[in-house]
Amino acid sequence: MKTKMKLMAALKIWVVIYPSITLFLYLLGNSSLVLPLYLKTLFLTLILVPWVVFIGVPFVDSIIRRLSTHVDKK
Repeated sequence: MKTKMKLMAALKIWVVIYPSITLFLYLLGNSSLVLPLYLKTLFLTLILVPWVVFIGVPFVDSIIRRLSTHVDKK
């Protein structure tokens, strides 16, 4: 994989994961304070990894595809 492709993949993942983690932690609020850190991390990754891989990044890819075809038509 070339450097440009790696950078694009990293950017797509970041665009999905940052707001997802922020929203998830906001929704959990103080309710997760009683759990040990390793369980919080396990719970967070069990939900967010599939979200990013199967929904988030493909959604960002579809937006980028639509934008690129829209720009190409001009």
